[in-house]
Amino acid sequence: MKKVLYVILGCISLALGAIGAVLPLLPAFPFLMLAAYCFARSSQRLHTWFTSTKLYKNNLESFVKGRGMTWSTKLRIMVTVTLVMSIGFFMMGSVPVGRVILGCVWLFHIFFFIFGVKTLSPAQAEHYRKLDQEASQA
Repeated sequence: MKKVLYVILGCISLALGAIGAVLPLLPAFPFLMLAAYCFARSSQRLHTWFTSTKLYKNNLESFVKGRGMTWSTKLRIMVTVTLVMSIGFFMMGSVPVGRVILGCVWLFHIFFFIFGVKTLSPAQAEHYRKLDQEASQA
């Protein structure tokens, strides 16, 4: 039963992450991370499939392997989250404590992606991508 719940949650997260990859108001990154977690817990076959998708490779693979992200990936994530959080910020006009908390979360998010996640040059990212392709073909 637990594995079935992980599969269902993983599929929902994957769908939201895929939508978020093309829709600027929905962040893809957290949903794809959740999908990876759920698929890893549900079955090895689903996890292997998910980690071989282009969506995973373009958005998460380098980060999950501890390598980092390119500036373009970081900026795409930061802009998307900023847009989504700004909607909540403006809707909380009469809740100043909520705005302060949301502002602190947003600042932490920005600092984390700038200072906490290693920045890769496009050449480094391409080099790692080629290494991963060679490793998967071997």
